[in-house]
Amino acid sequence: MIEGENRTAPIRPQRFHETAGLEDWRVVGEGACAHFRTGSFAVGAQLVRAIGELPGVVDDHPDVDLRREGVTVRLVTLTDDYYGLTERHIDLAGQISALARSLDITADPSAVQTVQVTVDALSGSDVVPFWRALLGYRDRANSGEDLVDPGGRGAPFSFQTMDAPRPQRNRVHVDVWVPYDQAEARVAAALAAGGRLVSDADAPSNRVLADPEGNEACVGVAGPPEPPAERR
Repeated sequence: MIEGENRTAPIRPQRFHETAGLEDWRVVGEGACAHFRTGSFAVGAQLVRAIGELPGVVDDHPDVDLRREGVTVRLVTLTDDYYGLTERHIDLAGQISALARSLDITADPSAVQTVQVTVDALSGSDVVPFWRALLGYRDRANSGEDLVDPGGRGAPFSFQTMDAPRPQRNRVHVDVWVPYDQAEARVAAALAAGGRLVSDADAPSNRVLADPEGNEACVGVAGPPEPPAERR
């Protein structure tokens, strides 16, 4: 890191992905994530304990999900006015990967994803309060269009404004955020399972698919690194 650089400065996913040493991590819809295959709950607990002992980790408060087969770590800043990545997440991600290597734990970047429920509404201000109360969620970063589970467990909800009613199309769909290098395979698998491609106008960042009955879902990626020839 450059001396004097603001460690709390917001960064884009591309900045994260282009940083050497972060190959274990992928930015998806809810921050930078890594999954470490531990093989047992005990080994996973050992990794979680080591993460908890990192200097300054309390300030970065990573989300850690410990399961029998592995540990998933998510890095994201959630404040009243910002939801996303900062410079200090780059440092922390590198430290966590180093801990995993020291414990002979292997990362599996293909195992991370984010699932989001998106609701199309003519008036978000009318429908968001209902979903906020029903789910017990709260606004994401002072947004009136996005709701998140304060416990970090449930899928986030997002609300998109329609310019006219769409009675012939579903108005609730699922967004699946996957690692940038897994999107093609995930789309291919969904199409092979009977789905169809509705639109790839925003590919590779977003593709709209539908199941055999027309129910739609989107496959999205966050900030894939540019090819070397395109970087300045």
